[in-house]
Amino acid sequence: MFTVKRLLTVVLLTISMVGIASAGQKRPNSLNVTATAYNSVSKQTDSTPDIAAWGDRLIPGMKAIAISRDLLKKHGLSYGDKVKIKSPDGEYLDGEYVVMDKMHSRWRKKIDIYMGRDVHKAKRWGRRTVSIHW
Repeated sequence: MFTVKRLLTVVLLTISMVGIASAGQKRPNSLNVTATAYNSVSKQTDSTPDIAAWGDRLIPGMKAIAISRDLLKKHGLSYGDKVKIKSPDGEYLDGEYVVMDKMHSRWRKKIDIYMGRDVHKAKRWGRRTVSIHW
C-alpha cells in the first residue's frame, strides 16, 4: 500500500509540474502589419549595411526581418523569434523569418523583410499588409 501511495504522489506531482511548465510557455500570436522590404546597401541603411541592430551579420539569402519597436514592447516579439508571414491572398511566404533587426522608433506595426542586395526585388515587393504569426 505504501508503494501505491508513493506512486500516485509521483504521478500527481509530475502532472502538476507539466501543467506549470506549459503555462509559462509563449502562446502563438498573430497580428496584421505593414510589410516593406529592405536591402543591405548603404543608401538604405548606414555605413555598415550588413550589420543588424543586435550585431548580427546579414547575408543575402537569409530569411530575416526588422520589426518596429512597438512589436517588441507591446506585442511580445523579441530578438531571434521565428515568424511566419501570410500575404493578403492567404499564402504564406516560404519558410520562417527570424527577427534580427529593429526599425527606427517612428514606425508602428511594421516589418521590413530582408532581401539581400536585390533592390529590384524589394521595390517589386513594395508595401503590403500582411499577417504575421509567431
